[in-house]
Amino acid sequence: MKFSNKKLWIECEIKNKDFYGSGVIRYARRWAEMMEEEIEKGKILTDIAKECSHKSDDEGITGFMYGCAVQILSQTWIYGEDLRRWHNLDSQIGHEGERANETGGCLNPAILTNKE
Repeated sequence: MKFSNKKLWIECEIKNKDFYGSGVIRYARRWAEMMEEEIEKGKILTDIAKECSHKSDDEGITGFMYGCAVQILSQTWIYGEDLRRWHNLDSQIGHEGERANETGGCLNPAILTNKE
């Protein structure tokens, strides 16, 4: 895995030793490594992120865990900013992903909408 901030990644690993938190870390690493393999073959992150996210989920992550993985990777992985921007547009219901991309935010995909 190629890091943009390895120190922060290690801090995340240290702080997330419980079952849930360590599951997020394991998933994020598998997902990043799978995407890196595809990127090295010439593929574009936006074309492979969703498929790789499903293929790398061998523990049954939740929507919240997925969002945490995006957040961690956005801050620690060499392709993290591209992933964050893709995720925001992929997850948006209206235009909130575009706004999050403008401000540097990361949408929480574990939301429930009960109105249009």
